Amino acid sequence: MFRALSSRNYRLFFIGQGISLVGTWMQQIALSWLVYRLTDSVFLLGAVTFSSQIPSFILGPFAGVLADKFNRHKVLIVTQALSMVQASTLAVLVLTNTIEIWHVLALSAVLGTINGFDIATRQAFVVELIERREDMSNAIALNSSLFNMARLVGPTIAGLLIAAVGEGICILINAISYIAVIGSLLLLRLKPFERVQQQRKVWQSLKVGFQYAFGFPPIRALIMIVALLSLFGMPFTVLLPVFARDILQGGANTLGYLMGASGFGALSGALFLAQRKSVVGLGKVIIFTMSVFGLALIAFSFSEVLLLSLVLMLFSGFGMIVTMASCNTLLQTLVDDDKRGRVMSLYATAFMGMAPIGSMLAGSVAEQIGVAYTLAGCGLLCALSIVPFAVNLPKLRQMVQPIYERLGIVPEIATGLQSASNLSAPQEKR
Repeated sequence: MFRALSSRNYRLFFIGQGISLVGTWMQQIALSWLVYRLTDSVFLLGAVTFSSQIPSFILGPFAGVLADKFNRHKVLIVTQALSMVQASTLAVLVLTNTIEIWHVLALSAVLGTINGFDIATRQAFVVELIERREDMSNAIALNSSLFNMARLVGPTIAGLLIAAVGEGICILINAISYIAVIGSLLLLRLKPFERVQQQRKVWQSLKVGFQYAFGFPPIRALIMIVALLSLFGMPFTVLLPVFARDILQGGANTLGYLMGASGFGALSGALFLAQRKSVVGLGKVIIFTMSVFGLALIAFSFSEVLLLSLVLMLFSGFGMIVTMASCNTLLQTLVDDDKRGRVMSLYATAFMGMAPIGSMLAGSVAEQIGVAYTLAGCGLLCALSIVPFAVNLPKLRQMVQPIYERLGIVPEIATGLQSASNLSAPQEKR
């Protein structure tokens, strides 16, 4: 289950990211509670999420070109340092009681711009840290485990700290936590970077990346699943402060418990994927977990009992992360190395870019019909959106069969990824 940690570079990166992600989740919870406390507006909760994530939608594809062209290691050091500056600025404003909603919106947009470059680069960079390419799928699953372990720990700590000392300390802890990830990046031992001379300009590279990703139905289908899950499913995190305070009659600690339960379910899902030795069968897994996610959201939207809500959050977290990580793993398996950054930037754009649109829509609709019916509608749309993929799964399997044969993944008795050095995908159309 933890075989990817045998790679020294990946192990260092894993530890640094783990510490930093706990701080990131603490800041996210603190910011959500701060905005709702200051404004009592569901719409502004959605607006803050929109401003923090819409830059990824705009910049994501360009970030993919950057990730394929420049030294990913140096790009990540810069993005993490800038994120530390953003968190420090936000912490000072909150701790000095000078924070206003426009500060939150502006600084969220700054962080979103940084993340637009960071996420695509980090997704492509992980592959460079693995000594044995057959451990790649395990590394992706462990990354998801790490992300959700942080989502379990961070919100729980944040809920208790907010109740005791306020939101500012949580944000300050996040700023300090960036020291860990920057330190781990500086300690990596990497091969000298060799820039690939590309004749194409940025727009041409971008065009080739789009044609490559959307011209092959299996890759296109996986990106669409991520986009639909993000559009219809991710708004639940925006609405949680309202459920915690107004429906479950709780406080910041209740919000922390809800996020923690979701994180525990997601961690369980990521560990479930980590113990899998092959990508064979992930298509059926995606159909099942996307359905579980949607149905759990529907049930949660009508729950007024904290214990039941926590259980349903656990199922929603499991369904969400297994769907997302399975799509990530399949994409990383299918794509060519020289286009990995661009394809993973489209994955990041689908994930981070569609979420703000969904958040704004959910915030607007919730002010009209209430948060319960809004979230129920989101869950129903999630469950329905997987139907086209389920119908077309046999055809998609036939298309990826030749790739799996070259990689040694099929026949189904194969125990894992093999011949990793021959990792390839369909040739781009001339």
